[in-house]
Amino acid sequence: MTSDTPAFDFRAVLLSGFLPAALFAIGEGAIIPIIPIAASSLGASLAFAGFVAALILVGELIGDVPSGVVVARIGERNAMIGAAAVSVVGLLVCTVAPNAWVLALGVFLVGVSTAVFALARHAYMTTAIPLHIRARALSSLGGVFRFGYFVGPFIAAGVVHLTGTTQSAFWIHIVCCLAAAVVLLVLRDPATGARGFRRPPRASRPATSPATDASAVTEPPADTGAQFVQQEAHGLFRTIRANGAVLLRLGSGAGLIGALRAGRQVILPLWAVSVGLDDATAALIIGIAGAVDFALFYTSGQIMDRWGRLASALPCMLGLSVSYFLLAWSGHLDARVGWFVAIAIGMSLANGVGSGILMTLGADLAPRGNPAPFLGAWRFTGDFGQAAAPLVISGVTAVASIAVASGVMGVLGLVGAGILLRYVPRYLPRRLR
Repeated sequence: MTSDTPAFDFRAVLLSGFLPAALFAIGEGAIIPIIPIAASSLGASLAFAGFVAALILVGELIGDVPSGVVVARIGERNAMIGAAAVSVVGLLVCTVAPNAWVLALGVFLVGVSTAVFALARHAYMTTAIPLHIRARALSSLGGVFRFGYFVGPFIAAGVVHLTGTTQSAFWIHIVCCLAAAVVLLVLRDPATGARGFRRPPRASRPATSPATDASAVTEPPADTGAQFVQQEAHGLFRTIRANGAVLLRLGSGAGLIGALRAGRQVILPLWAVSVGLDDATAALIIGIAGAVDFALFYTSGQIMDRWGRLASALPCMLGLSVSYFLLAWSGHLDARVGWFVAIAIGMSLANGVGSGILMTLGADLAPRGNPAPFLGAWRFTGDFGQAAAPLVISGVTAVASIAVASGVMGVLGLVGAGILLRYVPRYLPRRLR
């Protein structure tokens, strides 16, 4: 059977979708381990440095609320370009910040723009990728994100070493944002043929280029990425109320997974400062640990598909929890730098084993007919945990010490593991547990 639909061009999607995502992720990966170190160099205490680092995640959480409306109104590519521009503004503020408060403002702007870019990127891939390869493409997109977190700290270490200033690392993300915007402006949208800021009418925005009649039947042609995020953003709090039981139970577990993951991005740089490591060395160690995380993103999916979700979620939570306890215990040791390196790698190993667990659980739990509203609420719970964890670390460090903060995170990890062990069997069928 012949069709007038053009063949799907994966190379075009690779360039216009994955390349901007990789550039943005590399830039973000470069600055995340540097933010608390930069705050400390501007005179912030360990507690306030943790607060500044938390603002990128707080910004992402707040940005989740309007991002769906923004993407639905101006389109995926335009939203990514606009988010990159706002991020550049925030990063420029960071580079010239005379004190930690101004740095905090810049970091918050970067966080808000990151939320918009991430949602627009998801919608763009939903629009451009055919249904029959969408799962693999989105899994690969997650790998691209981890690749950026792996490469970014190494670039930051080199730049900081060459320039001698911590704030110079923010220029890496500026360059990456500008490069991503140029790619999006120059290359055509493979799903619509549009280029630059042009946004074709909704009727001309096909969701995919179906390869067969079967794929055309299973995926309604009007289901564009912009429509997906518009549905996802609509009635967020109403959806949370309607699914209160599962979100309170398994959603709490998801929030704690997000909390432990986000906490390590803050506590490791702070710990490096506390043990006297210089900026470049700290970024290098975190980059090496990121390599372990990146190497396991596909293995995690294999574990979940073969042995179930708990086989990935429990080792992830328990491994992170034990790592936090070991970090708290190692603070008084003479070899605490060596312990720091080992624990950073151990945290990445545990995190890598759980790669994709939040997206997978969300997909398992979402209603088949209209998953977008539930997925928006599910992501909000995870983002809430991610935003709260650095604030908890900052607050406990201010009241007690960074070692106590690490111990508190370890306890939260055990609580999260217990929640998952209790409620995953209740809400998922046996073959997925």
